Amino acid sequence: MQVVLPHTLVNTMPWKEPAIVDWTQRLLDSYRHWIRNDLVERTADTRHQARTLFEVPFVIVSHGTEQDPILNYGNQAALDLWEMSWEKFTTTPSRLTAEVGDRIERGRMLERARVDGYFKGYRGVRISSTGRRFLVEQAVIWNVIDPTGNLIGQAAMFSHWSNIQ
Repeated sequence: MQVVLPHTLVNTMPWKEPAIVDWTQRLLDSYRHWIRNDLVERTADTRHQARTLFEVPFVIVSHGTEQDPILNYGNQAALDLWEMSWEKFTTTPSRLTAEVGDRIERGRMLERARVDGYFKGYRGVRISSTGRRFLVEQAVIWNVIDPTGNLIGQAAMFSHWSNIQ
């Protein structure tokens, strides 16, 4: 099953869109499933959770399950770090967040997470839309699953990064 999220949003608050609210729940539920912890405080108000996840000071990104996965979610911290609008971010192939020489290692890590459900402690160099390079450390990568356990994407969370000259 391919999950398609809206990427042509004209507002600056994509977390308000019903499809994004739903995807946020998949991200949060999947993180809880694999990591046995919550990314944010869970409440009955799913829209509040979507806003909270979008505004947290750490990075949350995800992509779908296409052959060449496209980014389908980035919270504000991710959009700022990669220096992209929501529209640009959510039409970018996930592989392009890493430089060519770093894509093999990135692929290994994603495959390991796919097989095991998650991977903790990833470290790698990423590149913003303007060419600024930064080192990501202590990232957690997990499979995003639907309520029946089917793989619908992968996500990452990290709060440690530093610019590289």
